[in-house]
Amino acid sequence: MNKLLVALGLAATVALVGCNKDKAPETGATTGEHIENAADQAGHDIANATSEAASATATAVDNAAHDTAVAADNAAEHAEAAAHNAKEAAKEATAATAGAVEQGAANVKEKAQQ
Repeated sequence: MNKLLVALGLAATVALVGCNKDKAPETGATTGEHIENAADQAGHDIANATSEAASATATAVDNAAHDTAVAADNAAEHAEAAAHNAKEAAKEATAATAGAVEQGAANVKEKAQQ
C-alpha cells in the first residue's frame, strides 16, 4: 500500500511539474524553414563579421602607416641633428688641433730664439 501511495505521489509530482513548464510558442514554420532561416541568419552574421574585420584591418593598416611615417620623420630629424652635432664637434676638434700646433710652433720658435 505504501508503495502504491509513493508511486501515485511521484506520478502527481511529475504531472504537476510537467504542466507548469512553459512551452515555446508555435511559429507555424516547418523544420526546413527553421533551418533555412537559421542559415540565412548565419550568412548575414558572417557577412557582418567579415565587414567589421575588414574595417578593423583597414584602420590598423592606416594607423601603422601613420605611425611608420611619424617614426621615419623623427628618425630623420634625429639623424640631421646628429650630423649637425658631428660637424660642430669636427670644427671644434680642428680648431683645437690647429691651436695646439700653433702653440707648439710658437714654443719651438721661442726656444730656437733663446
